Amino acid sequence: MTKRAQMRTLAAENGDSDEAAGHTEADAIDPALGRLVEAWPTLPEAIHLLCDAHGHPLHFHLTAGQDHEATALKPLLEGADESLVDHQGEPVAWPLQLAGDKAYGANWIDEYLLSLEIQPVIPSKSNEDQDDRAVEFDREAYRGRNIVERLVGWLKESRRIFSRFEKTAKNFGGMLKLAFIRRYLRLMCAD
Repeated sequence: MTKRAQMRTLAAENGDSDEAAGHTEADAIDPALGRLVEAWPTLPEAIHLLCDAHGHPLHFHLTAGQDHEATALKPLLEGADESLVDHQGEPVAWPLQLAGDKAYGANWIDEYLLSLEIQPVIPSKSNEDQDDRAVEFDREAYRGRNIVERLVGWLKESRRIFSRFEKTAKNFGGMLKLAFIRRYLRLMCAD
């Protein structure tokens, strides 16, 4: 019996439902770091990014590594809606199209994006019929998805981001914001 299985059994015998369900104290403190798994200290956190057509970062959301990507879509867009405003509270940026990989290919995501007047650019999974989707797939627009991949590649050039020195999601998010500020300062001072 593994150490983790022993912890679950012991927790179940003591009636501690959180431990029995596999939730640890670390999950409650900082859920974006991921849960503890036997030999691995933590699963890496996932960075969900929203950028413009030029690859400039607009907003990010952190989740635990074991969470599915689609669970971060609503918090990412809601956070962008709250933070992408000018000094008078008027929105300054909002996506017209949102490209995502096949993990975002679900009917509820298509409906959610359409309700926000955002055109989903998400391919169907191999086991799905493209004709059953409410939205026609725009292959030409999907080719622009590499913009966010290039943004991720640029982020990996920041040592504190790619090596994840930070132990908490709050500090890691702060390092992401500093990297974004650095990028915008370089754009502004490029003259």
